[in-house]
Amino acid sequence: MNVDDQGDWRPGQRAAREHKVLTPLLDSGLTKAEIRELARRAQLRVWDRPASACLSSRLAYGIEVTPERLSVVEKGEEALRNLGFKQFRVRHHDKLVRLEIAPEELPRALSPEMTRKFVEIFKALGFTFITLDLEGYRTGSLNTHLVNIPR
Repeated sequence: MNVDDQGDWRPGQRAAREHKVLTPLLDSGLTKAEIRELARRAQLRVWDRPASACLSSRLAYGIEVTPERLSVVEKGEEALRNLGFKQFRVRHHDKLVRLEIAPEELPRALSPEMTRKFVEIFKALGFTFITLDLEGYRTGSLNTHLVNIPR
């Protein structure tokens, strides 16, 4: 957790506070950009890697977090990575999967060949409905319908 994470509803933050999880990056007042710059200076090879929140953040509210569901999300994201996509999320909505892919990568994702691959991959993972979110990848998309979010 870092300073930038405070502006969004993240249920895990509440759980972390309740369990007294340490937050050294937040406590240091560091933003994502500052953390990336420090990692670049330290020559860490992952300094410019896309952000990747906890897998449980891919499950829609009301969907129980289970090892099986997390594994499905992980396998789905690995498949998208293997297809060459860089910025994306697999959003688990029970029988429906919602694929969010960066807007600049959407034209490739919308090709008939790629949509067939998506269907093949995600049907094999147990989803009945496979959707591609036309708004593309964006953080906090599961929060867009929430009102009066408790912090």
